[in-house]
Amino acid sequence: MSDLGALLRKAREQRGYTLDDIQEYTKIRKRYLEAIETGEYKVLPGSFYVRAFVKTYAETVGLDAEEVLRLYHKELPQPPSSETVIPEPMIKPRRRSVQHNDRWGKVAVSLLMWAFPILIAAVIYIYWTNNKDPDTKELNPNPSISTETASPSDTIPASSSDTPSETAPESPSTEPVTLTFKEKKGNVNYYDVTPAGGHQLKLKITGKVWFEVREKTKNGKTRMTKTTTQAEDFTFDLDMPLYVNVGRTDLVEFFVDDATFDDGNAAGSTKYIFTPVADAEGGAQ
Repeated sequence: MSDLGALLRKAREQRGYTLDDIQEYTKIRKRYLEAIETGEYKVLPGSFYVRAFVKTYAETVGLDAEEVLRLYHKELPQPPSSETVIPEPMIKPRRRSVQHNDRWGKVAVSLLMWAFPILIAAVIYIYWTNNKDPDTKELNPNPSISTETASPSDTIPASSSDTPSETAPESPSTEPVTLTFKEKKGNVNYYDVTPAGGHQLKLKITGKVWFEVREKTKNGKTRMTKTTTQAEDFTFDLDMPLYVNVGRTDLVEFFVDDATFDDGNAAGSTKYIFTPVADAEGGAQ
């Protein structure tokens, strides 16, 4: 195992992450992560990918990626020089037109040699920004707008002829939310939320925690991916099934409106799916 691989593995184990967790967080294949930890960089597709994958791995386990790359730059394979000149046969052209075409061929080869590493770097940058951005903000910060309106009878003032004993009818109380544990598949806990609609999921975080919240639908968007550095609360509209993945379960409390549950407060990574379902009388809200 290389010194760099030992450092990354130690940081991963201190956070309680497995290679499967790192693969899910970074979208980097597990066999590439194993190759980085053992120092077998030839398994990776190229030297440009080595530096990009090491940087993403370091950020995921809480290390300073730039400092890691600086300290271990001699261990990492270096990208091939883009200025390498391709040797050409020493053949004297017979005609001026052949010499002219040869000069344009050299220019074309030089342009291609410069364009290729730039294209590779652009692809890596796009891949990295789309799959790991710890500063991503919540995509749906605006609270849902209620479409309910008061009935005319609720806004009409009482007549002066009403007797003192008569009072205006009170509006019916809102049905309390019920949070029910449904099942556990693998390391994913499934909870049903009734009645469906109009609820908010709150994560009350008390320490340094990495977490992810995304929509559990086909092509579902990521609501937030973040590593907290202090105690914070985060609220999300529970208008569809939400997938939640936290790195330290013992530092997070979950609330649906005012309802909560006891998840055992176990240290380590845990995954949840909260699904709004129809109430007992049938029909989603």
